[in-house]
Amino acid sequence: MEITTPVSSLLSQKPAQIWSIGPSFTVFEAISLMAEKNIGALPVVEDGRLQGILSERDYTRKVILHGRVSRETRVGDIMATGLVTVSPSDSVQKCMHLMTEHHVRHLPVMDGDRMVGFISIGDVVNWTIATQKNAIEDLTNFVTGAYPA
Repeated sequence: MEITTPVSSLLSQKPAQIWSIGPSFTVFEAISLMAEKNIGALPVVEDGRLQGILSERDYTRKVILHGRVSRETRVGDIMATGLVTVSPSDSVQKCMHLMTEHHVRHLPVMDGDRMVGFISIGDVVNWTIATQKNAIEDLTNFVTGAYPA
């Protein structure tokens, strides 16, 4: 498995659209957008700059458990800050390490101050499965002689 593959390769297999929300929106609006797009987290962006991340986990731990009301709570009040990020040239292996070490499921992909992608643990798992499948097929073709010399 080629875990030194850059994040840019993983991003090239994803749609280019990055769904995001501003910090002044309500948590209800953010959760509604996540449900509509079938995603588990949103980058929080203001004036083109990444401010934080709001995840379903933030919602359950910072709204539900604290008795807050999602229609009254602002995204900026509960979003995660102090973000762990990667660059397009970082390896998928680094993403796995960072996600594990920091207990995060989403990583903004930054090119300087500009967010160019947003990857989830699901993206990394899907990439890993596809890479392993390709490696198995290559080995099978080599062993059976179907692999070109």
